[in-house]
Amino acid sequence: MTTYPRTAAGPVPADTDLLYSDVEDDLRKELRTLLTDRCPSADLPARAETEQAHDVGLWAALAGQLGVTGLPVPMETGGAGAGWRETAVVLEELGRAAAPVPYLSSSVLATAALLAAGDDRLLPEIASGNRIAALALPFSSPPDLPFPDAVEHTDGGLSGTVTSVAGARSADLLLVPAAGDDGPGLYVVDVAAAGDTVRRTTRCSLDLTRPLTDVALNSAPGTALATGDEAERVLRRALNTGAALLASEQLGVAQWCLSTTVAYVQERHQFARPVGSFQAVKHRLADLWALLMQARAVARYAAAALDAGTADAWTAAALAKAFVSEVVVEAAEAALQLHGGIGFTWEHPVHLYLKRAKSSALALGTADRHRAALARLVDLPAARV
Repeated sequence: MTTYPRTAAGPVPADTDLLYSDVEDDLRKELRTLLTDRCPSADLPARAETEQAHDVGLWAALAGQLGVTGLPVPMETGGAGAGWRETAVVLEELGRAAAPVPYLSSSVLATAALLAAGDDRLLPEIASGNRIAALALPFSSPPDLPFPDAVEHTDGGLSGTVTSVAGARSADLLLVPAAGDDGPGLYVVDVAAAGDTVRRTTRCSLDLTRPLTDVALNSAPGTALATGDEAERVLRRALNTGAALLASEQLGVAQWCLSTTVAYVQERHQFARPVGSFQAVKHRLADLWALLMQARAVARYAAAALDAGTADAWTAAALAKAFVSEVVVEAAEAALQLHGGIGFTWEHPVHLYLKRAKSSALALGTADRHRAALARLVDLPAARV
């Protein structure tokens, strides 16, 4: 297992260096080599037609060969002892490959919840990648969501249905928010031990590389992870962490769209000239490059602020998710259009990147929802009608 030592600690200073460290560059290089070999974009359309919940071999390599499934988990708890900045680099590369693995759901959302709860019992297995966890909430849930009550907790267990859960189809463990007579709670459900009390139904989702699953619980046994106000705090932290780091995955998707399109318009000829030599195409790609540089800055700062636990971490998360969500969709739409006829075929992977871009823009809160949250965080008064 590769180890990733931290290069800095403490609060993020005002002049934070958002450039990638040597450690992060080395991590990116290893990841890109692995993903180029095991998950080339040309193979994505064929992979999307399979019924596998995720690429089992790729997940095993990420966990065992690179050890990136537990980056933010302390070494004494079985993790790599790195942080969210390094995790953001992994997400960039996974986004660039549109990799069909449950990294966001298990290594980010579920891991963030367990770290916030201070529960070390499950972290070693999740950090090692031997078990996969999922936060049982609709994938569209924003961080400012009122505590969900779709599942009820009683003495008989957990009962209710949660729709469109990311990563649930692969999950060995479900972290289930539930309401009960004693107030809100977050419970861990071992899917294998729960047997028939947990039923999972795969939905027809927009993003074929990230299946969504409906989870029905019928008196399922659950172990309390957090209750009361603590459960609300843990859930809010997990969703904010997920939103902040999803921006890095979106950045990777947008980067693939730009670099692949630039390469294509240099090769594709029209009127005996490369398509990329036309002024309209050059201007559009130049504008897109400028947007990507801005997106990289806000995504990198969101990860850095989250890592350091600064006071503006949630502000940075809302800004990153709001801004990068629109950039990634614009990049994917431009890629589809500038690829011309081939871009509209199933055989070319660009349509899968467009679907990943659009679904991620809806995930964990839309851009509008995060802009509204950002306005509240910075005390911006509401517009008068």
